[in-house]
Amino acid sequence: MRIEIMQWDSGQPLAGDYSDRFEKTSAFFDYNPSDADCWEARAAWIDRERIHGADRARLAEALRRFNERAGASAEALRSIELLKDSRTLCIVGGQQASLFTGPLLVIYKAITLIRAAREASEKLGRPVVPVFWIAGEDHDFDEVNHVTVLTADQQLQKIKLQHPTGLRTSVSRTPISPEQWGEVLAALEQTLMPTEFKDGLMEVLRSSTDGAVSLTDSFARLLSAWFGRDGLVLVDSDDPELRRLESPMFRLLAEQSNSINEALLRGQDKLRAAGYVPQAEVSGNGANLFVFDEQGERILLYADGEGGYTDRKGERRFSREQLLQWAEEAPERLSNNVMTRPLMQDYLFPVLGTILGPSEIAYWALTREAFHTVGMRMPIVLPRLGFTLVEGTIQKNMQKYGLAIDDALYRLDEKQQAWLREQDQLQLDARFAEVKEQFRASYEPLIGAMAAINPGLQKLGETNLGKIIEQIDFLQHKADDGLRAQYEAGLRQFARIGLSLLPDSKPQERVYNLLAYLNKYGNGWIRELVEVPLPLDGKHRICYM
Repeated sequence: MRIEIMQWDSGQPLAGDYSDRFEKTSAFFDYNPSDADCWEARAAWIDRERIHGADRARLAEALRRFNERAGASAEALRSIELLKDSRTLCIVGGQQASLFTGPLLVIYKAITLIRAAREASEKLGRPVVPVFWIAGEDHDFDEVNHVTVLTADQQLQKIKLQHPTGLRTSVSRTPISPEQWGEVLAALEQTLMPTEFKDGLMEVLRSSTDGAVSLTDSFARLLSAWFGRDGLVLVDSDDPELRRLESPMFRLLAEQSNSINEALLRGQDKLRAAGYVPQAEVSGNGANLFVFDEQGERILLYADGEGGYTDRKGERRFSREQLLQWAEEAPERLSNNVMTRPLMQDYLFPVLGTILGPSEIAYWALTREAFHTVGMRMPIVLPRLGFTLVEGTIQKNMQKYGLAIDDALYRLDEKQQAWLREQDQLQLDARFAEVKEQFRASYEPLIGAMAAINPGLQKLGETNLGKIIEQIDFLQHKADDGLRAQYEAGLRQFARIGLSLLPDSKPQERVYNLLAYLNKYGNGWIRELVEVPLPLDGKHRICYM
């Protein structure tokens, strides 16, 4: 597989500056990842100054149970055992638990975790474990219940699970029935073309759903199957055993919720003053915590100004004492939001670095002062590796039409129109333009002359001219349609290039799932991305398969 770096606009100016012009963003982060000394500095802080942290032995036991249920490999279990050692550090990153692992970027994040942990271990001469944080506590089911595939007739199609209950609860608590699993597996099997890899892939997918009671279960099994050999450790943020370990931190977050939110608001103001648009909006009275009510609904909390908390509409109230009691006795009733999740992650794990995508880097920039407020420091922020896969048939079509990768990604419509004009042997655009110009030149003087007979005739003539030009345009459109029909095969190839590389005008890694690629090529390309030397520089890469 040939890999090239390309300039890529992620749409997040702050993330771009973080990778390329760190000095512009240094006020929002504690470590510069391009500084060779940052690894030792962060490790030293964890060893000597970290005051909040979960019990390593209990953490390892909770992780062992969850990973064994996910089919953990011997290498993953060894990584978990290493966490008991005070010298062991972690590289952590994660994503929501999505159907069949969701978009490709999830896989790229796992690959980056593994690579970063290896690199850090070599630099520091001590164990560094990759940890994938499965955000099972998130409740946006519609965001994670589908995979997008490209059909044989070049249409984007979603294969998805329907919400079984409609309850706004965590994905890990949303039950998926065997019948639902069967439906999405059947739809996927029908979509995937017959290949030498299909039977084996479907067997892995069936195994991941057999007895799985949630998207989190299946998601964890697939990551374990594909990356367990690399020592990747999985954690479900909604694991009840993990919640019990988080009890002291939940108490701290509840006790200092006002101070934490004030710190986040200061971070938001600093971002705006620096010319950036905050990725996440911090509410003036946000508590940055969720609670699960008696029915299991996940409710975001807001300070009510009287020492307690309410939901967004102010219809349900929870006292401060109730939150503190739940933190002690029923921590499974509590859940982090996007702003306090980084703090909880740092409490649970000795986080050397965290792997983030562009949008995540942008919202983590809000959290530096919140970390400091609770006596923590931000871990090293490492940009996730990003890739665009270019299949062999796409490469051939690009070569056929003289398209560079920049052309295919940014100028495809323009290049297609230029190619189509080249095929126009009759030079229809020029000839129709000439006819219209000649007609106007002959007809407009006649219209002007008629005004001397009757002023009303001039207006009638102008209307008549417009109708005739409209009919010429109509004929031109029909001629264009005929030309496009004549070269339909070429236009389909242009369309296939666009759908493959930038589906729905979005980055490939945010739309397509990896299963179609595994079905065509096996998993050798994944292993290559894990092993091939690539700097963690935040650059986007084109992979020619």
